[in-house]
Amino acid sequence: MIEIIEADLGVSAHAVALVQLMDEYALDLMGGGEGLSNYVRANLATELAQRKTAHAILALVEAEPAGLLICFEGFSTFACKPLLNIHDVIVAAPHRGKGLSKLLLQKAEAIALALGCCKLTLEVLEGNHIAQSAYRSFGFNGYELSPQMGKALFWEKKLSGGWIEKPRQLSDNCG
Repeated sequence: MIEIIEADLGVSAHAVALVQLMDEYALDLMGGGEGLSNYVRANLATELAQRKTAHAILALVEAEPAGLLICFEGFSTFACKPLLNIHDVIVAAPHRGKGLSKLLLQKAEAIALALGCCKLTLEVLEGNHIAQSAYRSFGFNGYELSPQMGKALFWEKKLSGGWIEKPRQLSDNCG
C-alpha cells in the first residue's frame, strides 16, 4: 500500500524518515555523493519544522519511508501571488519506477492550489535526465520569459557562515 502524506515533523517517525531519506539522497551522485553531516542529521527536522512556509511530503510504501518531497512557499512579484518551490525530491532506490515521484508532485500541486499559488517551480541538474523526464511528464518546462533572452539559469553563491557545523574557537590573540 502506498500512502502520500504531509509530514508532521513533530512526530518522531516522520522526522526520522525525513533525515533517512535526505541522507540517502545526499549520498547519491545527484545529491552530491556525500552523506549529511552530523549537525544536519541532528537538526534538520527541527529547523524545517520552525519554518511555517516549509512543507515536507512523505511517500510510504507498506508504512516504510520510500520517498520525500520538500518545498517552500515563495512569492511571484510578476503575478503578485504565492508560488511553491520544490527544493528536494527523493525516491529511495528500491522504490524507483513505481510512480512515487508523480504522487509526490501531485501532493505538492494540491498544497500549492490550496495556498492559492500561481505556479510550482523547481531546479534540476542538467545531467539528471530521469528526473527531467519525470518533471516534463508532469508538465514542467524550462523557464523563459522570451526566446530571445533564453532559459533561466539557477545560480548560487555560498556564504562562509552557511556551512559551519560548530562555532570556531576564539583566540586570545587579537592581532
